[in-house]
Amino acid sequence: MSFSSPASLLEVDLRPDRPPVLQVDPPADPAGWAAGHRQALRAQVTEHGALLVRGLGVRDKEQVRAVFAALTDDLMTEREAFAPRTPYGDGLYSSTAWPDNQPMCMHHELSYAQRVPGLMLFACLTAPDEGGATGVADAEEVLRALPAELRERFEREGWLLTRSYNDEIGASLAESFGSDDRETVENYCRAHGIDFSWRPDGTLRTRQRRPAVVRHPVTGRPCWFNQIAFLNQWTLAPEVREYLVDEYGEDGLPFNTRFGDGGEIGEDVVELLNTVYERHTRREPWQAGDLMLVDNIRTAHSREPFTGEREVLVALAEPCTPAERRAQEGERR
Repeated sequence: MSFSSPASLLEVDLRPDRPPVLQVDPPADPAGWAAGHRQALRAQVTEHGALLVRGLGVRDKEQVRAVFAALTDDLMTEREAFAPRTPYGDGLYSSTAWPDNQPMCMHHELSYAQRVPGLMLFACLTAPDEGGATGVADAEEVLRALPAELRERFEREGWLLTRSYNDEIGASLAESFGSDDRETVENYCRAHGIDFSWRPDGTLRTRQRRPAVVRHPVTGRPCWFNQIAFLNQWTLAPEVREYLVDEYGEDGLPFNTRFGDGGEIGEDVVELLNTVYERHTRREPWQAGDLMLVDNIRTAHSREPFTGEREVLVALAEPCTPAERRAQEGERR
């Protein structure tokens, strides 16, 4: 007698240069189809780290909301956003507001938070004319590809994120913390391991140290899990970085990253990280109606520059606390 895993029930196209793709005939009821195939879809994500479903044909926000709800029971409210999104209620959001002509390099969503989404859901209502793919990269492979000395330093020290909140760049206090009330913000920071200080001009600066490598909660395998490159000053376009440094100084940048001991991360390190990411990136242009599921710990994702209109809806789901983060919190106490 033979047994089939749930993942084997779906015929998925596997190619080395793009995420796994499942082509389906457009169902009359996308949410009903998603509910009926939930176990098999989730098994594919567990096996491969990501899955693009093509042909589902979602057409509007209500359909996307219903499909997302059929795939997971635990959608998150975003906190500590680095850039604004438009919330549509019930855990449904727009993509992060980011200049169309600037890439959002590889990262793991909210990897600097204590509670992180284990699953990311994306749905494309309008595909751009050109570019705009949501690339993915296997975090286990990225970790193995890093130079041993650099990998060991990040494993030993973790990484440090510094942020300065202002009204011009990045997410506002209300967008990040759900409130701009000082006491509410301070209580959140204390409860989530974030050091904070208020500047004389009323702006908030924060620091939080997090592990750069975590073990996957299901497989137990180590994964490169952070936003070290994405939120570093050297990933910014040169003209953007120059403007921000002139305007706010390096200590006042909206966000920046350092080694866990506070040491500066140089341009060469950021370039190396982004080069390794690029070597492991798989991409497939969006088509209207596509759905993508991404294991947020196993798989980094990016957004490439684009032209034309692009509407991709997002949900953060299944919050978890990596074991390394729990240990770090125990050490602090």
